Amino acid sequence: MAKIKPQALLQQSKKKKGPNRVSVVTIAIYGLIVVVMAFFLFTSYRQWTRRSGYQSEDVLSGVEHASSFGDAKKVDVPKYAVINTSKGAITVELYKEGSPEAVYEFVDLCQKGRFKGMAFTRVIKNFVIQGGDINKPGSTEDWTSRGKHYNHLDTSLKHEAFMLGTSKTKPDGGGFDLFITTAPIPDLSEKINVFGRVIKGEDVVQEIEEVDTDEHYRPKAPIRIVEITLKQKS
Repeated sequence: MAKIKPQALLQQSKKKKGPNRVSVVTIAIYGLIVVVMAFFLFTSYRQWTRRSGYQSEDVLSGVEHASSFGDAKKVDVPKYAVINTSKGAITVELYKEGSPEAVYEFVDLCQKGRFKGMAFTRVIKNFVIQGGDINKPGSTEDWTSRGKHYNHLDTSLKHEAFMLGTSKTKPDGGGFDLFITTAPIPDLSEKINVFGRVIKGEDVVQEIEEVDTDEHYRPKAPIRIVEITLKQKS
């Protein structure tokens, strides 16, 4: 039997211990797969965090907008209104704390120009003057018969004169009529939602009160609101 030389045995031993080419390729493939998966997970995570950030910003923006709108509604509501009529100007102070809903509606309608050209449709001496649609029933319909009666009552416990208000009962189709009292009225709060008072121009109110009217208390000569100007200071 032929003897194997020591050098040949050494070379065979080195060949057996050497790395296998297939295992190296496999490791490389697995490594590439791990890198790709890591990249995919990282990209997905970034997209998710961005989307969450946008949603949070939208929510915060909506909350801030609603809050700023509410604050603006409270802060920016004018304190005064100047009712310019064909007889002169009447300045009223608005009771936004006492009658906020009526004041907000009044201000909104003023900004939309709804009162321009509105006529004073009822003038009851020592009682009220009313501006609104003459064809719509208003609170003065059942007051006209009581207006004269109130003139003979004790005025010590009645409501103040020169108060600004609107009907609590709205006619069909809506509408916003205006009342300015020219004398104290005992049950004013039952009929009118008072949301202001005249602080300047009482003489104009009294001049309107003195105009000639027909049997239905309608002015014979038209008296109209030219425009209403809103102000923060009187």
